[in-house]
Amino acid sequence: MTQTSVFTPRFTWFLFGRGIFSAIESIMAVAFAWHLYERTGDPFDLALVGLFQIVPVYLLFPITGWVVDHISRSKILLAGATMQLLVLSGFALLMMTADFNKWLLLSLISIHGCSKAFMSPALQATLPNLVPPHHLNQAVAITSTVWNIALTVGPFVAGILIALLDRNIYWLLVSGAAITLLCFYQIPAIGAANTGTGKRDLMGGLRFVKQNNIVLGSLSLDLFIVLLGSVVALLPVYAADILKVGPEGLGLLRAMPAAGAVLMGIYLSKFKTEFQQTGSTLFISLSVFSLSVIVFALSETMWLAATALFVYGASDMISVVIRGAAVQLNTPDELRGRVSAANSIFIASSNQLGDFRAGAVAAAIGPVAATLLGGGCALAITLGGAIWFKELRQLKSLKN
Repeated sequence: MTQTSVFTPRFTWFLFGRGIFSAIESIMAVAFAWHLYERTGDPFDLALVGLFQIVPVYLLFPITGWVVDHISRSKILLAGATMQLLVLSGFALLMMTADFNKWLLLSLISIHGCSKAFMSPALQATLPNLVPPHHLNQAVAITSTVWNIALTVGPFVAGILIALLDRNIYWLLVSGAAITLLCFYQIPAIGAANTGTGKRDLMGGLRFVKQNNIVLGSLSLDLFIVLLGSVVALLPVYAADILKVGPEGLGLLRAMPAAGAVLMGIYLSKFKTEFQQTGSTLFISLSVFSLSVIVFALSETMWLAATALFVYGASDMISVVIRGAAVQLNTPDELRGRVSAANSIFIASSNQLGDFRAGAVAAAIGPVAATLLGGGCALAITLGGAIWFKELRQLKSLKN
Protein backbone atom coordinates (compact mmCIF):
# COMPACT_ATOMS: atom_id res chain seq x y z
CA MET A 1 0.00 0.00 0.00
CA THR A 2 1.38 3.43 -0.96
CA GLN A 3 2.17 5.78 1.90
CA THR A 4 -0.10 8.80 1.41
CA SER A 5 1.11 10.94 4.31
CA VAL A 6 4.48 12.56 4.87
CA PHE A 7 4.11 11.88 8.61
CA THR A 8 5.70 8.46 8.73
CA PRO A 9 6.86 7.42 12.23
CA ARG A 10 10.53 8.03 11.43
CA PHE A 11 9.85 11.49 9.95
CA THR A 12 7.65 12.38 12.92
CA TRP A 13 10.38 11.43 15.41
CA PHE A 14 12.93 13.36 13.34
CA LEU A 15 10.68 16.44 13.17
CA PHE A 16 9.94 16.37 16.89
CA GLY A 17 13.62 15.91 17.74
CA ARG A 18 14.75 18.61 15.35
CA GLY A 19 12.12 21.03 16.67
CA ILE A 20 13.25 20.58 20.27
CA PHE A 21 16.91 20.74 19.22
CA SER A 22 16.32 24.06 17.41
CA ALA A 23 14.26 25.51 20.26
CA ILE A 24 17.02 24.66 22.73
CA GLU A 25 19.59 26.30 20.45
CA SER A 26 17.50 29.47 20.27
CA ILE A 27 16.87 29.65 24.02
CA MET A 28 20.46 28.75 24.90
CA ALA A 29 21.88 31.54 22.72
CA VAL A 30 19.87 34.17 24.59
CA ALA A 31 20.47 32.69 28.04
CA PHE A 32 24.20 32.23 27.59
CA ALA A 33 24.70 35.76 26.27
CA TRP A 34 22.65 37.20 29.16
CA HIS A 35 24.50 35.35 31.89
CA LEU A 36 27.91 35.95 30.36
CA TYR A 37 27.31 39.69 30.14
CA GLU A 38 25.80 39.67 33.63
CA ARG A 39 29.02 38.15 34.97
CA THR A 40 31.59 40.17 33.00
CA GLY A 41 29.84 43.39 31.94
CA ASP A 42 31.98 43.44 28.79
CA PRO A 43 30.08 43.79 25.46
CA PHE A 44 33.07 42.35 23.61
CA ASP A 45 32.36 39.00 25.27
CA LEU A 46 29.09 38.87 23.30
CA ALA A 47 31.10 39.15 20.09
CA LEU A 48 33.31 36.32 21.31
CA VAL A 49 30.25 34.09 21.71
CA GLY A 50 29.44 34.43 18.01
CA LEU A 51 33.08 34.04 17.02
CA PHE A 52 33.61 30.88 19.06
CA GLN A 53 30.54 29.31 17.43
CA ILE A 54 31.11 30.26 13.79
CA VAL A 55 34.86 29.60 13.51
CA PRO A 56 34.52 25.80 13.97
CA VAL A 57 31.97 25.69 11.13
CA TYR A 58 34.52 27.19 8.75
CA LEU A 59 37.52 25.24 10.04
CA LEU A 60 35.78 21.86 9.97
CA PHE A 61 33.99 22.38 6.65
CA PRO A 62 36.38 20.17 4.59
CA ILE A 63 35.60 17.10 6.71
CA THR A 64 32.08 17.56 8.07
CA GLY A 65 30.31 16.77 4.80
CA TRP A 66 32.62 13.79 4.16
CA VAL A 67 31.77 12.38 7.60
CA VAL A 68 28.03 12.80 6.99
CA ASP A 69 28.34 10.84 3.73
CA HIS A 70 30.61 8.09 5.08
CA ILE A 71 29.19 7.46 8.55
CA SER A 72 25.64 6.53 9.48
CA ARG A 73 23.62 9.76 9.56
CA SER A 74 21.41 8.44 12.34
CA LYS A 75 24.52 7.92 14.47
CA ILE A 76 25.67 11.49 13.76
CA LEU A 77 22.29 12.80 14.93
CA LEU A 78 22.64 10.76 18.13
CA ALA A 79 26.21 12.00 18.64
CA GLY A 80 25.15 15.64 18.08
CA ALA A 81 22.22 15.35 20.50
CA THR A 82 24.52 13.73 23.06
CA MET A 83 27.02 16.56 22.67
CA GLN A 84 24.26 19.14 23.15
CA LEU A 85 23.25 17.33 26.35
CA LEU A 86 26.83 17.28 27.66
CA VAL A 87 27.52 20.94 26.80
CA LEU A 88 24.32 22.08 28.50
CA SER A 89 25.20 19.98 31.55
CA GLY A 90 28.58 21.73 31.60
CA PHE A 91 26.88 25.13 31.40
CA ALA A 92 24.53 24.20 34.23
CA LEU A 93 27.37 23.07 36.49
CA LEU A 94 29.64 26.03 35.75
CA MET A 95 26.88 28.57 36.26
CA MET A 96 26.40 27.21 39.78
CA THR A 97 30.00 27.93 40.76
CA ALA A 98 30.99 31.18 42.48
CA ASP A 99 34.38 31.25 40.73
CA PHE A 100 33.46 32.25 37.18
CA ASN A 101 35.79 31.11 34.40
CA LYS A 102 34.86 32.93 31.19
CA TRP A 103 37.29 31.04 28.99
CA LEU A 104 36.06 27.67 30.17
CA LEU A 105 32.52 28.66 29.20
CA LEU A 106 33.71 29.95 25.83
CA SER A 107 35.55 26.66 25.34
CA LEU A 108 32.25 24.84 25.85
CA ILE A 109 30.68 27.15 23.27
CA SER A 110 33.50 26.25 20.86
CA ILE A 111 32.90 22.53 21.44
CA HIS A 112 29.23 23.17 20.80
CA GLY A 113 30.16 24.95 17.56
CA CYS A 114 32.18 21.89 16.49
CA SER A 115 29.15 19.71 17.14
CA LYS A 116 26.87 22.02 15.13
CA ALA A 117 29.35 21.91 12.25
CA PHE A 118 28.48 18.22 11.87
CA MET A 119 24.83 18.45 12.88
CA SER A 120 23.79 21.10 10.34
CA PRO A 121 24.67 19.07 7.21
CA ALA A 122 23.48 15.86 8.89
CA LEU A 123 20.03 17.34 9.56
CA GLN A 124 19.78 18.51 5.94
CA ALA A 125 21.11 15.31 4.36
CA THR A 126 18.99 12.97 6.52
CA LEU A 127 15.63 14.37 5.43
CA PRO A 128 15.57 12.71 1.95
CA ASN A 129 16.31 9.37 3.66
CA LEU A 130 13.12 9.66 5.71
CA VAL A 131 10.44 10.58 3.14
CA PRO A 132 9.72 9.50 -0.44
CA PRO A 133 10.78 11.95 -3.19
CA HIS A 134 7.22 13.09 -3.93
CA HIS A 135 6.86 14.24 -0.31
CA LEU A 136 10.23 15.98 -0.03
CA ASN A 137 9.09 19.54 -0.76
CA GLN A 138 6.28 19.09 1.77
CA ALA A 139 8.79 17.78 4.32
CA VAL A 140 11.10 20.74 3.65
CA ALA A 141 8.18 23.14 4.19
CA ILE A 142 7.24 21.46 7.47
CA THR A 143 10.78 21.36 8.87
CA SER A 144 11.44 24.96 7.78
CA THR A 145 8.22 26.05 9.50
CA VAL A 146 9.19 24.26 12.71
CA TRP A 147 12.64 25.88 12.55
CA ASN A 148 11.10 29.35 12.08
CA ILE A 149 8.73 28.80 15.01
CA ALA A 150 11.66 27.76 17.20
CA LEU A 151 13.65 30.79 16.06
CA THR A 152 10.73 33.13 16.76
CA VAL A 153 9.40 31.73 20.01
CA GLY A 154 12.77 30.74 21.49
CA PRO A 155 14.05 34.23 22.46
CA PHE A 156 10.67 35.19 23.93
CA VAL A 157 10.51 31.99 25.98
CA ALA A 158 14.15 32.49 27.01
CA GLY A 159 13.35 35.88 28.53
CA ILE A 160 10.51 34.43 30.59
CA LEU A 161 12.54 31.42 31.73
CA ILE A 162 15.54 33.56 32.69
CA ALA A 163 13.25 35.76 34.81
CA LEU A 164 11.69 32.70 36.49
CA LEU A 165 14.65 30.33 36.78
CA ASP A 166 17.75 32.49 36.30
CA ARG A 167 20.74 30.12 35.99
CA ASN A 168 18.59 27.05 36.66
CA ILE A 169 17.31 27.48 33.10
CA TYR A 170 20.16 25.25 31.94
CA TRP A 171 18.84 22.28 33.91
CA LEU A 172 15.51 22.66 32.09
CA LEU A 173 17.40 22.74 28.78
CA VAL A 174 19.30 19.61 29.82
CA SER A 175 15.94 17.85 30.18
CA GLY A 176 14.94 19.05 26.71
CA ALA A 177 18.23 17.80 25.26
CA ALA A 178 17.54 14.38 26.78
CA ILE A 179 14.17 14.32 24.99
CA THR A 180 15.90 15.27 21.72
CA LEU A 181 18.29 12.35 22.16
CA LEU A 182 15.36 10.03 22.80
CA CYS A 183 13.60 11.22 19.63
CA PHE A 184 16.66 10.67 17.44
CA TYR A 185 17.14 7.25 19.04
CA GLN A 186 13.73 6.24 17.60
CA ILE A 187 14.88 6.88 14.01
CA PRO A 188 15.84 3.59 12.29
CA ALA A 189 19.53 3.15 11.47
CA ILE A 190 20.61 4.87 8.26
CA GLY A 191 23.72 3.30 6.75
CA ALA A 192 26.65 5.17 5.25
CA ALA A 193 25.77 6.56 1.81
CA ASN A 194 29.31 6.42 0.44
CA THR A 195 32.38 4.23 0.94
CA GLY A 196 34.88 6.18 -1.17
CA THR A 197 38.14 7.44 0.32
CA GLY A 198 40.97 9.82 -0.49
CA LYS A 199 41.50 13.54 -0.96
CA ARG A 200 39.57 13.62 -4.23
CA ASP A 201 36.57 12.06 -2.54
CA LEU A 202 36.91 14.60 0.30
CA MET A 203 36.30 17.50 -2.11
CA GLY A 204 33.68 15.69 -4.20
CA GLY A 205 30.86 17.88 -2.91
CA LEU A 206 32.44 21.12 -4.11
CA ARG A 207 33.17 19.62 -7.52
CA PHE A 208 29.57 18.46 -7.81
CA VAL A 209 28.19 21.88 -6.83
CA LYS A 210 30.44 23.55 -9.42
CA GLN A 211 29.27 21.19 -12.18
CA ASN A 212 25.53 21.10 -11.41
CA ASN A 213 23.84 24.37 -12.35
CA ILE A 214 20.61 23.61 -10.47
CA VAL A 215 22.45 23.04 -7.20
CA LEU A 216 24.99 25.82 -7.80
CA GLY A 217 22.20 28.25 -8.70
CA SER A 218 20.15 27.34 -5.62
CA LEU A 219 23.08 27.82 -3.24
CA SER A 220 24.45 30.93 -4.94
CA LEU A 221 21.12 32.72 -5.03
CA ASP A 222 20.64 32.04 -1.33
CA LEU A 223 24.09 33.40 -0.52
CA PHE A 224 23.99 36.61 -2.53
CA ILE A 225 20.35 37.61 -2.16
CA VAL A 226 20.35 37.19 1.63
CA LEU A 227 23.78 38.83 1.82
CA LEU A 228 22.56 41.88 -0.11
CA GLY A 229 18.89 42.00 0.83
CA SER A 230 18.81 41.26 4.56
CA VAL A 231 17.13 44.04 6.57
CA VAL A 232 16.97 42.47 10.04
CA ALA A 233 20.10 44.25 11.32
CA LEU A 234 18.57 47.65 10.51
CA LEU A 235 15.19 47.11 12.19
CA PRO A 236 16.25 48.87 15.43
CA VAL A 237 17.24 51.93 13.38
CA TYR A 238 13.89 51.98 11.59
CA ALA A 239 11.96 51.50 14.82
CA ALA A 240 13.81 54.26 16.69
CA ASP A 241 14.65 56.90 14.09
CA ILE A 242 12.44 56.45 11.02
CA LEU A 243 9.11 54.96 12.08
CA LYS A 244 9.53 56.19 15.68
CA VAL A 245 7.59 53.27 17.17
CA GLY A 246 9.90 52.43 20.09
CA PRO A 247 10.82 49.00 21.45
CA GLU A 248 7.23 47.72 21.22
CA GLY A 249 7.22 48.48 17.51
CA LEU A 250 10.64 46.87 17.13
CA GLY A 251 9.23 43.65 18.60
CA LEU A 252 6.44 43.68 16.03
CA LEU A 253 8.85 44.42 13.17
CA ARG A 254 11.12 41.55 14.27
CA ALA A 255 8.13 39.19 14.44
CA MET A 256 6.64 39.95 11.01
CA PRO A 257 9.19 38.12 8.77
CA ALA A 258 8.89 35.01 10.92
CA ALA A 259 5.10 35.28 10.96
CA GLY A 260 5.03 35.45 7.17
CA ALA A 261 7.42 32.50 6.90
CA VAL A 262 5.49 30.34 9.37
CA LEU A 263 2.07 30.97 7.81
CA MET A 264 3.41 30.38 4.30
CA GLY A 265 5.16 27.23 5.54
CA ILE A 266 1.89 25.91 6.98
CA TYR A 267 0.11 26.64 3.71
CA LEU A 268 2.79 24.96 1.61
CA SER A 269 2.96 21.88 3.82
CA LYS A 270 -0.81 21.44 3.98
CA PHE A 271 -2.15 22.59 0.61
CA LYS A 272 0.74 22.99 -1.84
CA THR A 273 2.44 19.61 -2.00
CA GLU A 274 3.64 20.17 -5.58
CA PHE A 275 4.66 23.21 -7.62
CA GLN A 276 3.94 23.70 -11.30
CA GLN A 277 6.67 25.51 -13.26
CA THR A 278 8.91 25.25 -10.21
CA GLY A 279 11.82 27.29 -11.59
CA SER A 280 9.59 30.19 -12.61
CA THR A 281 7.89 30.13 -9.21
CA LEU A 282 11.30 30.33 -7.54
CA PHE A 283 12.39 33.43 -9.44
CA ILE A 284 8.99 35.09 -8.96
CA SER A 285 9.29 34.55 -5.19
CA LEU A 286 12.84 35.97 -5.21
CA SER A 287 11.61 39.01 -7.14
CA VAL A 288 8.79 39.57 -4.65
CA PHE A 289 11.33 39.21 -1.81
CA SER A 290 13.54 41.89 -3.39
CA LEU A 291 10.61 44.23 -4.03
CA SER A 292 9.43 43.83 -0.44
CA VAL A 293 12.83 45.10 0.72
CA ILE A 294 12.43 48.17 -1.50
CA VAL A 295 8.90 48.81 -0.19
CA PHE A 296 10.15 48.48 3.39
CA ALA A 297 12.98 50.90 2.67
CA LEU A 298 10.49 53.55 1.55
CA SER A 299 7.94 52.89 4.34
CA GLU A 300 6.98 55.84 6.49
CA THR A 301 4.13 54.16 8.37
CA MET A 302 4.18 51.15 10.67
CA TRP A 303 1.47 49.24 8.84
CA LEU A 304 3.26 49.46 5.49
CA ALA A 305 6.61 48.45 7.00
CA ALA A 306 5.01 45.51 8.84
CA THR A 307 3.19 44.36 5.69
CA ALA A 308 6.39 44.54 3.65
CA LEU A 309 8.23 42.46 6.26
CA PHE A 310 5.42 39.90 6.31
CA VAL A 311 5.70 39.52 2.52
CA TYR A 312 9.50 39.43 2.93
CA GLY A 313 9.22 36.37 5.19
CA ALA A 314 6.49 34.63 3.19
CA SER A 315 8.26 34.96 -0.17
CA ASP A 316 11.53 33.83 1.40
CA MET A 317 9.82 30.67 2.68
CA ILE A 318 8.66 29.78 -0.85
CA SER A 319 12.20 30.10 -2.17
CA VAL A 320 13.61 28.16 0.82
CA VAL A 321 11.26 25.24 0.15
CA ILE A 322 11.95 25.15 -3.59
CA ARG A 323 15.72 25.60 -3.27
CA GLY A 324 15.98 23.10 -0.41
CA ALA A 325 14.06 20.39 -2.25
CA ALA A 326 15.82 21.13 -5.55
CA VAL A 327 19.26 20.75 -3.95
CA GLN A 328 18.38 17.47 -2.22
CA LEU A 329 16.59 15.90 -5.20
CA ASN A 330 19.34 16.85 -7.64
CA THR A 331 22.17 15.62 -5.40
CA PRO A 332 23.10 11.91 -5.24
CA ASP A 333 22.63 10.46 -1.77
CA GLU A 334 26.34 9.65 -1.47
CA LEU A 335 27.14 13.38 -1.90
CA ARG A 336 24.36 14.96 0.14
CA GLY A 337 26.46 15.35 3.26
CA ARG A 338 29.21 17.26 1.49
CA VAL A 339 26.77 19.41 -0.47
CA SER A 340 24.80 20.11 2.72
CA ALA A 341 28.06 21.13 4.43
CA ALA A 342 28.70 23.59 1.59
CA ASN A 343 25.13 24.86 2.01
CA SER A 344 25.75 25.39 5.74
CA ILE A 345 28.77 27.54 4.91
CA PHE A 346 26.71 29.55 2.42
CA ILE A 347 23.93 30.08 4.99
CA ALA A 348 26.32 31.06 7.78
CA SER A 349 28.17 33.46 5.48
CA SER A 350 25.05 35.13 4.11
CA ASN A 351 23.46 35.63 7.54
CA GLN A 352 26.55 36.86 9.38
CA LEU A 353 28.01 38.91 6.53
CA GLY A 354 24.55 40.19 5.57
CA ASP A 355 24.12 41.83 8.97
CA PHE A 356 27.64 43.27 8.73
CA ARG A 357 26.98 44.55 5.21
CA ALA A 358 23.72 46.22 6.23
CA GLY A 359 25.26 47.95 9.24
CA ALA A 360 28.39 49.07 7.43
CA VAL A 361 26.55 50.48 4.40
CA ALA A 362 23.96 52.18 6.63
CA ALA A 363 26.77 53.87 8.54
CA ALA A 364 28.21 55.15 5.27
CA ILE A 365 25.12 56.28 3.33
CA GLY A 366 22.22 56.11 5.81
CA PRO A 367 19.71 53.33 6.61
CA VAL A 368 17.12 54.12 3.95
CA ALA A 369 19.66 54.37 1.14
CA ALA A 370 21.39 51.20 2.39
CA THR A 371 18.10 49.26 2.41
CA LEU A 372 17.14 50.56 -1.04
CA LEU A 373 20.55 49.61 -2.39
CA GLY A 374 20.25 46.14 -0.87
CA GLY A 375 16.80 45.57 -2.37
CA GLY A 376 17.94 46.82 -5.78
CA CYS A 377 21.02 44.59 -5.72
CA ALA A 378 18.92 41.60 -4.67
CA LEU A 379 16.54 42.23 -7.59
CA ALA A 380 19.50 42.51 -9.98
CA ILE A 381 20.92 39.22 -8.66
CA THR A 382 17.52 37.59 -9.19
CA LEU A 383 17.29 38.77 -12.80
CA GLY A 384 20.90 37.84 -13.46
CA GLY A 385 20.37 34.41 -11.88
CA ALA A 386 17.36 33.75 -14.11
CA ILE A 387 19.61 34.32 -17.12
CA TRP A 388 22.74 32.61 -15.83
CA PHE A 389 21.15 29.52 -14.26
CA LYS A 390 18.92 28.52 -17.17
CA GLU A 391 18.44 24.93 -15.95
CA LEU A 392 17.12 26.15 -12.60
CA ARG A 393 14.76 28.66 -14.23
CA GLN A 394 13.39 25.96 -16.55
CA LEU A 395 12.92 23.40 -13.76
CA LYS A 396 9.41 22.00 -14.18
CA SER A 397 8.96 19.82 -11.14
CA LEU A 398 10.56 18.90 -7.83
CA LYS A 399 10.16 15.25 -8.79
CA ASN A 400 13.28 15.42 -10.99
